[in-house]
Amino acid sequence: MRTKTIKQNKINVVTLGCSKNVYDSEVLMGQLKANGKDVVHEDENDEGNIVVINTCGFIGKAKEESVNTILHYANQKELGLVDKVYVTGCLSERYKPDLEAEISNVDQYFGTQDLPNLLKVLEADYKHELIGERLTTTPKHYAYLKIAEGCDRPCSFCAIPLMRGKHKSTPIEDLVTEAEKLAASGIKELILIAQDLTYYGLDLYGKRNLADLLKELVKVEGIEWIRLHYAFPAGFPLDVLDVMKSEPKVCNYLDIPLQHINTEILKSMRRGTTYEKTNKLLKEFRNHVPEMAIRTTLIVGYPGETEEIFRELKAWVEEMRFERLGVFAYSHEEDTHAATLVNDVPEEVKEERVAEIMELQAQISWELNQEKVGNTYRCIFDRKEGEYFIGRTEQDSPDVDNEVLVEASKFYIKTGEFIDIKILEAGDFDLYGEPVRP
Repeated sequence: MRTKTIKQNKINVVTLGCSKNVYDSEVLMGQLKANGKDVVHEDENDEGNIVVINTCGFIGKAKEESVNTILHYANQKELGLVDKVYVTGCLSERYKPDLEAEISNVDQYFGTQDLPNLLKVLEADYKHELIGERLTTTPKHYAYLKIAEGCDRPCSFCAIPLMRGKHKSTPIEDLVTEAEKLAASGIKELILIAQDLTYYGLDLYGKRNLADLLKELVKVEGIEWIRLHYAFPAGFPLDVLDVMKSEPKVCNYLDIPLQHINTEILKSMRRGTTYEKTNKLLKEFRNHVPEMAIRTTLIVGYPGETEEIFRELKAWVEEMRFERLGVFAYSHEEDTHAATLVNDVPEEVKEERVAEIMELQAQISWELNQEKVGNTYRCIFDRKEGEYFIGRTEQDSPDVDNEVLVEASKFYIKTGEFIDIKILEAGDFDLYGEPVRP
């Protein structure tokens, strides 16, 4: 029996996982709105009587979160608090038969390429003409721009190609159209995302075309920052550095997951690079764009990572002094090549190695931040939180990087504004400053 009155046919979209999933949910919501549907994103009161869960299936913890979320809403359905529960995204793509067997009171499961079918069960039509039409869920001044889907890389540890399929670039003209629509709605910062930015254009234009895409996007009036996320190191198109250097709108920032530095581990990971090639590429970055902030991610505890190999990785992190760095503990993923290897590093050792690298990185970040004290940086402000307005420099991406804090009791800052901030103090990851008024 239903225990509360629910506004009928209100669709609550719940998003788990990475920014690519955020983008996909925004496209889904844009399609639903164009069909006249009442749609909300992660409604905190769970008011929607129809729930769509966009799941993540990347690594163990993400899969666990997705399963728990499905179970939560399946239970809400059992209690009569929601009418329908649909599941889409990576976990559903990868484990649909298992999920259907284990959580059978979900109304239907969909894969990552099933948007038209999902819309159909939601009594909506897929509208092909809606290029760039999305209901953005990020703050009103920045948005993700997904430039490609899928991945052709053979990385041994990664299940993304199993869930997302082969690499498929979006044409430049479609991306420019989408950027223009976003700019018209007030977006000032574009964060370019894909499973692999480096590969962009090979399937459409016969060459790596990220630099040409950037040259077109910088022409979009209203866009002031363009940021690059998830570039693969092997085959990185160095002409991108020339555009970054010459075009003020392209942020001096690059997210490039390197994963490891030991050549034998990189070979086993099927990364297509070596210790020497990786360091040569990083040297190119530093020489071409000395102001660049490099964000990378690493995997520790991969099969065969001995204590000696880990020490090599740690010494390399200390030498490279990355501006931004994250670390994952290796997760054995079914149907990947690495899953055939012996998972020989104990879980507690993996976690110890994560902590060691992050402790080292905190010290590096603190030292780099001290060099910023007394300098002035152009910052964009995302939100007010507690006693501070929270902003970012050109070298920082939202949610994952350092932040600039300005005391709300002393200054007023409008969200979404670019303001010059003089840095007064610096911690491990946060900077504290005050506006420099003209």
